[in-house]
Amino acid sequence: MSQGTATGQTPTGPPAVVIFDVNETLSDMGPLADSFERIGLSSGAVEPWFAGVLRDGFALTTVGVNPGFADLAAEALKIRLAASRAPRAGADTDTGSDVQSAVDEVMATFASLSVQPDVVDGVRALGELGVRLVTLSNGATGIAQGLLERAGLTSAFEALMSVSDAGAWKPHPVSYGHALVACGIRAEDAMLVTVHPWDIDGAARAGLRTGWLNRSRARYPTYFTPPDVEAVDLVELARKLR
Repeated sequence: MSQGTATGQTPTGPPAVVIFDVNETLSDMGPLADSFERIGLSSGAVEPWFAGVLRDGFALTTVGVNPGFADLAAEALKIRLAASRAPRAGADTDTGSDVQSAVDEVMATFASLSVQPDVVDGVRALGELGVRLVTLSNGATGIAQGLLERAGLTSAFEALMSVSDAGAWKPHPVSYGHALVACGIRAEDAMLVTVHPWDIDGAARAGLRTGWLNRSRARYPTYFTPPDVEAVDLVELARKLR
């Protein structure tokens, strides 16, 4: 069960506003695996790289710093490349330009991702329910804008927001509060939709309703506040909100 609203009851039916996370929730990060391999990193390094970027962003947030996502992502790539290309005796070392070119390739791939297969139909289904749609990302709004433009979904969203304007990364409560103020709604009238349990937990603690997209059919961590709604994709989530 979720924490619900201040009255202790979780509302039923569609929320007034759905606040979407962007990275992995809307975007398909699969192409990054090939990008990593092209620059000499393992395709399996994508997940720990992304998790490390989030970890360091969360850590800086706790001490009052609001870092740029792209800055952390690029630096984390440089560190991984340096470790994978550590010079051996008699071997040539990479130049700074080699490393920067590799980082630029991955970041360009990140900025040109497509939406997850269920997103287009899911967004349309939510639109049919009369739900307002916005995004709130730990990344830049430009990433969300490009992603939605390529999917032909820009007109379905009334606002694209970033924590760079909120002052702190999600799951800090001020990030969700920033979105609520921007939308002019109460917490209980909004639903945060994401694939990330840590984001579900943060939004729930801030009083929002929550929807977890469990595309991988994973077990939800017991140490986080559970979602109000769980679905295998966005289409199912929209159906459950009717």
